Amino acid sequence: MVKTQIRSRGVKSQSVLSAMEQIPRHLFVPEKFTHLAYHDYPIPIGHDQTISQPYIVARMTELLAPDVGDQVLEIGTGTGYQAAVLATMGTKVISLERIPALAEGARENLQRARIQNVTVFVTDGTLGWEDMAPYDGIIITAATPAIPPPLMQQLADDGRLVAPVGTAQIQELIRLTKKFQGILTERFEGVRFVPLIGEYGWNT
Repeated sequence: MVKTQIRSRGVKSQSVLSAMEQIPRHLFVPEKFTHLAYHDYPIPIGHDQTISQPYIVARMTELLAPDVGDQVLEIGTGTGYQAAVLATMGTKVISLERIPALAEGARENLQRARIQNVTVFVTDGTLGWEDMAPYDGIIITAATPAIPPPLMQQLADDGRLVAPVGTAQIQELIRLTKKFQGILTERFEGVRFVPLIGEYGWNT
């Protein structure tokens, strides 16, 4: 998977590649889809949600560029796979999931995969998690119409935020870097994610 779907498509970060080589992705997909776990497309996980294709996980993680010891906020836990990648790279992950059943399943998946340094909370992710702010990195794993203001407030100085921003049908990956002089915005390729639901996301 890493060689043919990720490295070959231009992901160069050795820490990202190494983390994804270590994690048994089949532990993070529903049992009926385990035979598809290492294919490069999204997989349904219930509740109208999906686990992103491996390439997109790698791409967003590379754009986030976390360092060992960073504290990262993830919006949209899903099955816990993205959090597992970040934790394996040496970060402390605070992951927010609005659907209780998915949050509980993610905790079980992470435990089964022996992934530590991930804490999952059930909440509206668009509000962030102020109690543990600021965050060196924030990653949004659902389509948002704009960056929720609370997340920018909780981003540390020199921190990076990566998210798919656009309409409910099509988005583009963006990376925001919080600088003393202001916010540096970088735009990347088009993507398609399920909608981010919440106070600062989509209503339905």
